[in-house]
Amino acid sequence: MDVTSSTERGTTERVLTLLGLLQQRQTWTGPQLAERLGVTPRTVRRDIERLRTLGYPVHAAQGTGGGYRLGPGQELPPLLLDDEEAIATAVALLVGAGNASRPDGTAATGSGEAALRALTKLDQVLPARLRHEVRALTASVESFGRGRTPVDPEALMTLARACRDGVETGFDYPSRGEVTERRTEPYRLVASDRRWYLLAYDLDRDDWRSFRVDRMTGVSARTWRFSPRPAPDAAAYVQEGVASRAYPHQARFLVHAPADTVRAQIPASAAVVRRRGTDRCEVVSGAAGLDALIMHVLLLGHAFEVLDPPELGDRCRALARTLLAAGAAVPPRPDVREP
Repeated sequence: MDVTSSTERGTTERVLTLLGLLQQRQTWTGPQLAERLGVTPRTVRRDIERLRTLGYPVHAAQGTGGGYRLGPGQELPPLLLDDEEAIATAVALLVGAGNASRPDGTAATGSGEAALRALTKLDQVLPARLRHEVRALTASVESFGRGRTPVDPEALMTLARACRDGVETGFDYPSRGEVTERRTEPYRLVASDRRWYLLAYDLDRDDWRSFRVDRMTGVSARTWRFSPRPAPDAAAYVQEGVASRAYPHQARFLVHAPADTVRAQIPASAAVVRRRGTDRCEVVSGAAGLDALIMHVLLLGHAFEVLDPPELGDRCRALARTLLAAGAAVPPRPDVREP
C-alpha cells in the first residue's frame, strides 16, 4: 500500500469529520475536538487551517466560553453551491419545511423534516448577502392541498437554530382565550402528519410543554444559553399530547390485533399505538366524550378490552344494553354470525 496516499486519505477523512462536528453545534473547544477526533490539539489547529484554506469560515475565540465556531462566510465554500444554486436550494427547503405535502394533498412528513435538517446545515454557511434574496423569493411561493398546516418558514428556521445552538426562545402563544408571552428552552421540532410542534421546557411554568408552531407569533431567539435538561422522547411526548392529553377524556384499550395493522387504520395524530406481543396492542387516545372513544375503537373492527378509565367500562355496558334493546324487535337472521 502507498503510505503517502493512505496518510492523505486519513487526513481528508479526519478533516471532513471535523467539518461535520462544527456543523452540529455552535462552539467546540480545541480539547473537545481533539478528544472526539482522537488527535492532539495541535493537529486540530492544523486541520482548522486546512478548512479555512478550502474556504470554510472557522472562527476562533479565546477565554471563557471561547472555542471554534463555523460561521457564515463571504463566499460559499468550494464544491458546495454557487450563489444561484444556494438561493434556489434555500427557497425550496424553506417552502418544503414550512408546508410539506404530496401532490395528492396528503402530508409528506418525512420530506418536511429532511428539508428542515438540510436547511439548518445550509444556514451555517449561507452568506448574509444572500439571505435577503432567499426571504424575498420565499414570500413569492405558495402551495395548495390538504397537507400539513402551513407555518412561517422563518419561524421554523429560528426555532431550529435555537434548538441547535441551545439558546432560549420567546414567542406569543394563545392559551385559554388569551395570548401570553412564553419563555422556553427549545429541545426539538417535531412534525406530525398535520402540523409542526416545538417540544420545549417552559421556564415560567417549570415543566415540559409542546407548542404548535402555526399558533406562534413574534418568534425570536434570545442570547441566553442553557444547559440541556433530561428530556422526554420528543416524538412520543408530542404524539401522546396531541392524541390524548389535549382532550378532556383519555382512555386506554387493549386491541386484539397486531400493532402494525392498527397503526395503518389510525392517524398518528389520533392515537398512540403500543405493541403488546405479536397479535395485540395498546391504543391510547382522547376525545371530547366517552362515547366517541368507544366508537372510534369499535369501528376498527377488532375485539378489544377497556383498560382505563373504569367509567368507560360502565359506559360500554350501558351502550351494549341500548344496542341489544334496539335490535330486539328484529328477529335474528340465521345466516348472520355474531362477531
